[in-house]
Amino acid sequence: MFNVNDMVVYGNQGVCEIVNIGTLSMSMVDKKKLYYTLRPLYHQDAAVYVPVDNVTAVMRPVITKNDAEKLIKRIPDIENAWIVNEQEREEQYKSALRTCDCEELVKIIKTLFKRRKTRIDSGKKATVVDERYFKQAENQLYEELAYALDMDRKEVGDYIAKSIKKTIA
Repeated sequence: MFNVNDMVVYGNQGVCEIVNIGTLSMSMVDKKKLYYTLRPLYHQDAAVYVPVDNVTAVMRPVITKNDAEKLIKRIPDIENAWIVNEQEREEQYKSALRTCDCEELVKIIKTLFKRRKTRIDSGKKATVVDERYFKQAENQLYEELAYALDMDRKEVGDYIAKSIKKTIA
């Protein structure tokens, strides 16, 4: 069980602070059931209510600064998630996004970056589906890394690029 003020990653909501744990006085909810009240870090005006006994959606602690640094150093060695079949590939993207696993997000980003480059090099445009999943994976990953590394989300891409250059050099 998490505590008030804990920072967690919750599904597609991203990094959230637990601001309350208790029952809800809303209609259509079990008045005896405990809920986490989450405030998404990057959507301060939103509130998310999650049953404490929820087992369907991923809710986990935000990675540590040390783990974020290790992940960034491993990015060049993380394999792409290449699948030829369009439907299978999209299902893998959806599945990876639901896991909220940073390494799975890196796989999606690397795969879609390579796929975009290949398509553009052959005179084609990137697909709308690819772009949507790229943005979702990048946003989810960058939000968590920004929090873990105590930096602005806009700085994360450059930080990763510089770190990878140092690792490769």
